[in-house]
Amino acid sequence: MKLAGKIAIITGGGSGIGHEAAKLFAAEGAIVIVADRDGAAAERVAAEIESDSGKASAHTIDVSKEAEIKAMIDRVVADHGRLDILVNNAGFGFAGTVVTTSETDWDALMAVNVKGVFFGCKHAIPVMEKQGGGVIVNTASAVANVGITDRAAYVASKGAVAALTRAMAIDHVAAKIRINCVAPGTIESPYFAKILSGPDGAELRHGLEQRQAMERLGQPVEIARAMLFLASDDASFCTGTTLVADGGWTAR
Repeated sequence: MKLAGKIAIITGGGSGIGHEAAKLFAAEGAIVIVADRDGAAAERVAAEIESDSGKASAHTIDVSKEAEIKAMIDRVVADHGRLDILVNNAGFGFAGTVVTTSETDWDALMAVNVKGVFFGCKHAIPVMEKQGGGVIVNTASAVANVGITDRAAYVASKGAVAALTRAMAIDHVAAKIRINCVAPGTIESPYFAKILSGPDGAELRHGLEQRQAMERLGQPVEIARAMLFLASDDASFCTGTTLVADGGWTAR
């Protein structure tokens, strides 16, 4: 098992990519803390893992609140004695250019997508330093490398995650903490299911598929596998990097 006995927190673990990552990490031997703003969803994922002979618990959290992040990490360390892996996966997006995006909406998105990563790392890194190392995986996006229309705040937030990942990796490499990010393309998820449920859903889906060279949407488990690689010793020589898993979108 690639993660035998490792203690792993996965934020945004109640659905989509986070859900699949939680299941995969548990299957590889990790003790998984499924953290999500939707506490019921986190509980369902933890129960699913436990029913499949894995080890998991649920934690309700708003990653935009530093006190909640700190309390969660403190609780995990109190319960398990260490924190080996942190996956900062919680995030969301909305439509809008800089002209149409309100300051309130901008701040709300940045609070989750960027400050959530900042808070998680701020409180996980001292724990990892004290224990002699650890791994952090952040969820960026293919749009950290390429612009798309009508998603200005989201694109900016994911670019920030990728840049912050590089900066932290350099700052903490001497402490034997590896910090990387994964950059998914467009993935089948509850978020995109809502977008594609509209009257123009079929046409929109076709467009999303065509912009990726493989001409399909990715599956959450495909991103979870990339996260597993970065979290495991298979990626022992990787830090400060972005693993792009976008079906060839940004290769064009």
